[in-house]
Amino acid sequence: MQTIFDRILERIMSLTSAILDYNDKLEPQYKLIADLLCQIIDSGIKNSNSKIWHGHPVWFIDENPIVGYSRLRDCMRLLFWSGQSFEEEGLIKEGKFKAAEVRYTDSAQIVQTDLIRWLDKAQTIQWDYKNLIKRKGVLLRI
Repeated sequence: MQTIFDRILERIMSLTSAILDYNDKLEPQYKLIADLLCQIIDSGIKNSNSKIWHGHPVWFIDENPIVGYSRLRDCMRLLFWSGQSFEEEGLIKEGKFKAAEVRYTDSAQIVQTDLIRWLDKAQTIQWDYKNLIKRKGVLLRI
């Protein structure tokens, strides 16, 4: 019988090597953050595809970007493309559309219950980013 840890490990091993390479190139403190985010995101987003997109790991549902993370100058940023619509404390508005973010400087700052709740919302609350250009900047809720 597979444990949860075994299933998570199996799923991580199936991630694209590009995401694992991205994490491996980070400084040790940021690699810990990225590895933890990667594990939780990949096990929490059902029916998703992940890849390096615009230089950073991103998870998609039906080609629509849902969540991703990136190394900034002084932190790791976790970004939810539709995060403003989650109406969650802890997520900060980012950009001119519907994205929201949280920033981490230490893996101990990641509150797994919050992240799992945000991932659940990310699967049901989505704005159609994949057709943003086709719609000339008009963002519609899916």
